[in-house]
Amino acid sequence: MKTKRNLSGIYFRSKNKDGKWDNVCFEDLSDEEQDRIMINYNKDTLMRLAGQLANTINRLAEQFDIMAD
Repeated sequence: MKTKRNLSGIYFRSKNKDGKWDNVCFEDLSDEEQDRIMINYNKDTLMRLAGQLANTINRLAEQFDIMAD
């Protein structure tokens, strides 16, 4: 189980282990849930999703002064 961090702001409805619906950010969904969502997306939608996730990574890197070696 991933830790819910709610970083990207890209929310989806997901049924939790108790059977209740919850709003969950894309990056916090299980790999299977992410695949179920993306399989239905066309190229443009996937490109917008990737762009938003890239923006999230850049924002976090700026905020915490993170640089890969």
